[in-house]
Amino acid sequence: MYETTVSVAFVAQHFLTVPDPGPEGVPHSHRYEVELTFSGPELNEYDYLVDIDDAEAALSALADRYRDELLNDHPEFEGANPSVERFARVIFEAVTERVGDETVTGLAVTVREDDVASGAYEASV
Repeated sequence: MYETTVSVAFVAQHFLTVPDPGPEGVPHSHRYEVELTFSGPELNEYDYLVDIDDAEAALSALADRYRDELLNDHPEFEGANPSVERFARVIFEAVTERVGDETVTGLAVTVREDDVASGAYEASV
């Protein structure tokens, strides 16, 4: 199985919407690092698994969307707790809409929060 990974870091804000969230229930910032790992059993005719430029462009657009923003204000988090795990799923869905190389059969998204915690979402594409 081949894998190709790209990553980006940015600062964004959120607050948790669970019962009794403690200090996490008020808006606060995190330095997020998002890592995309594409996987697949074969390379394309140019010996690539995924076009890294396309993957970086998709990831950069997502970073620009959330950078210095309150995640709770975005429609994809409406009615949902903007946890690091949920954020990973939201990014997965956005990336699979933008990067569609035929050799990619899986995508894993890891979101690190302040070098303290991380959440991930992985599925076939």
